[in-house]
Amino acid sequence: MASVVWLFSFWFACFSLSVMAKRTYIVQMNHRQKPLSYATHDDWYSASLQSISSNSDDLLYTYSTAYHGFAASLDPEQAEALRKSDSVLGVYEDEVYSLHTTRSPEFLGLDTELGLWAGHRTQDLNQASQDVIIGVLDTGVWPDSRSFDDSGMTEVPARWHGKCEEGPDFQASSCNKKLIGAQSFSKGYRMASGGNFVKKSKEKESPRDVDGHGTHTASTAAGAHVANASLLGYASGTARGMATHARVAAYKVCWSTGCFGSDILAGMDRAIVDGVDVLSLSLGGGSGPYYRDTIAIGAFTAMEMGIFVSCSAGNSGPSKASLANVAPWIMTVGAGTLDRDFPAYALLGNGKKITGVSLYSGRGMGKKPVSLVYSKGNNSTSNLCLPGSLQPAYVRGKVVICDRGINARVEKGLVVRDAGGVGMILANTAVSGEELVADSHLLPAVAVGRKVGDVLRAYVKSVANPTALLSFGGTVLNVRPSPVVAAFSSRGPNLVTPQILKPDLIGPGVNILAAWSEALGPTGLGKDTRKTQFNIMSGTSMSCPHISGVAALIKAAHPEWSPSAVKSALMTTAYTRDNTKSPLRDAADGGLSTPLAHGSGHVDPQKALSPGLVYDISTQDYVAFLCSLDYTIEHVRAIVKRQNITCSRKFSDPGELNYPSFSVLFGSKEFVRYTRELTNVGAAGSVYQVAVTGPPSVGVVVKPSTLVFKNVGEKQRYTVTFVAKKGKKVQNRMTRSAFGSIVWSNTQHQVKSPVAYAWTQL
Repeated sequence: MASVVWLFSFWFACFSLSVMAKRTYIVQMNHRQKPLSYATHDDWYSASLQSISSNSDDLLYTYSTAYHGFAASLDPEQAEALRKSDSVLGVYEDEVYSLHTTRSPEFLGLDTELGLWAGHRTQDLNQASQDVIIGVLDTGVWPDSRSFDDSGMTEVPARWHGKCEEGPDFQASSCNKKLIGAQSFSKGYRMASGGNFVKKSKEKESPRDVDGHGTHTASTAAGAHVANASLLGYASGTARGMATHARVAAYKVCWSTGCFGSDILAGMDRAIVDGVDVLSLSLGGGSGPYYRDTIAIGAFTAMEMGIFVSCSAGNSGPSKASLANVAPWIMTVGAGTLDRDFPAYALLGNGKKITGVSLYSGRGMGKKPVSLVYSKGNNSTSNLCLPGSLQPAYVRGKVVICDRGINARVEKGLVVRDAGGVGMILANTAVSGEELVADSHLLPAVAVGRKVGDVLRAYVKSVANPTALLSFGGTVLNVRPSPVVAAFSSRGPNLVTPQILKPDLIGPGVNILAAWSEALGPTGLGKDTRKTQFNIMSGTSMSCPHISGVAALIKAAHPEWSPSAVKSALMTTAYTRDNTKSPLRDAADGGLSTPLAHGSGHVDPQKALSPGLVYDISTQDYVAFLCSLDYTIEHVRAIVKRQNITCSRKFSDPGELNYPSFSVLFGSKEFVRYTRELTNVGAAGSVYQVAVTGPPSVGVVVKPSTLVFKNVGEKQRYTVTFVAKKGKKVQNRMTRSAFGSIVWSNTQHQVKSPVAYAWTQL
């Protein structure tokens, strides 16, 4: 009997190891090498897999548009066998991407009384935007939200090829003239969670959003007007998206354990075929070569087909070189604050009243101060309020100071509550600086910046019986200064291509009110039983759909414009001064922001609709850019998805791309020279003069200094030479970087390009 048990255990262990060895791989095929014996590429991909695997379930997806190839479940030996095939360009293990987790329309000048929008009547723009379709790749959608009401909308455009997927909790009838498509892609997620072999996934395979993130981003981009919207009384008013009359198509590619590259690629592939005009992706991973970047490869095809692609920059700021989604054909969006705040207060025992923020909406603490505690031991995590770190005997009935970091802000409040605490002060450390993000905590809680946090920590240590009483101030508008760059917003420089300045711009991304899934509470915690139709969230995930929605409006007004023209209009009209008329500031340290944090500046939708001039970029220009990188010809072909590419035309420097901003890397060179081309999208007979700003360490010469455009659509070139002056000190010795601008202007328009200078490569 013992031997039988041993044999069974040995067999089960071997089976488990074989299952464990299976991974999802994305296989990139040489599209042109399909044998004539196969009717379709799908047949060829399937046969290629069958040559090494007899299990038909191993084929997860075939890609035809965003990518050429397939995704399959393989063991390492099978993956290696495929790599040896001449028709295979690459075999890559599936990567996990993460989500980059109302007053903003008014803040952006998109309130309901638009009047004349630079020559476009509001009624005309609303009518035209009904022909624009925004595809949102995210956690799905809550179709019952009032933000997706289709009252007054016309029939769905005849060119639309998408569908509304039936699921266990999602009916085809859930779609309407506003939400015109909803599909889910889960095979990569299922494989990673062992769904095909060991257990079934706990999540239902349907487009329904049980996370909230996807509903929030979709409604931010194109939600309908909803009166009396709020988060439990906070930010009360009319909620609306950027393009209220645009259509929405939801592609669920993110699940409880993340967003898998194979699923994202399947969603992009489908969205392109369905006929979207804008793709919005509030997710990302690390940065790497474009031929290894799933989103970049899919976005290249989208761009080529006239689709504008907007992606979040990431929430890894204020660390330098922390950006995601940096391909030049992608709009990379950072985050800034609104002019709205949610003040909360803590009255200390010494009489001092400190100010922070909060979205707490419960009964409060009453009027009696209670003891205030903070634990900072050598080997303790109680200062961070991690699960299980607080001793109930120590915190019961008290307000607890928790350092921000490691675990979720709202989880810290839950940890305090479960240990018996009656309140929390969430104190920033040096990493988050003075940035304040409000949360709908489960107990009375106030978030404060680093400086106030240091005052609190010192207070607790300096008196025998420190006390605090928390109170809440509701919603405050017209906050100054704003916008301020969010500390969490990821920063440049761009490590993949240092000659391309990223991020491209910033949009509202802090404390944004938008629609929410009623499958969970506003904190997303399992113990949060509250239900709300709207939630307030922060992240570049929130700023990205703002830009997606504004891009939809621009495409409605100018359907003939290329994605790069739309991108140029958004970038060159962005502003770099806040509502106090001062340069944009950075929440990380309170100092001045730079283009490495805010790119071209903060989006200005009204000006973007009529930019005067645009920097246009063709597919051939992007190919010349790729050919200038240190890639093999096969790598370039893999991105472009055309085998006739020879790189006969390529730039001598990637910075020669006709980009709306400049990133000048001197290195050992004394000067850098670029030529740019501007297209007139304003009036015939327009004349522009150039103005240059910059550090004393750089000389800048622009020729010619005047551009005359006789006709609409006319193109004019200029050459700019940047000279590193010897003996001049650089603004920032530590990073050897400096900044300036090149502005072409007349009485109607200012076409502004930021310039970032670097003397050493990071």
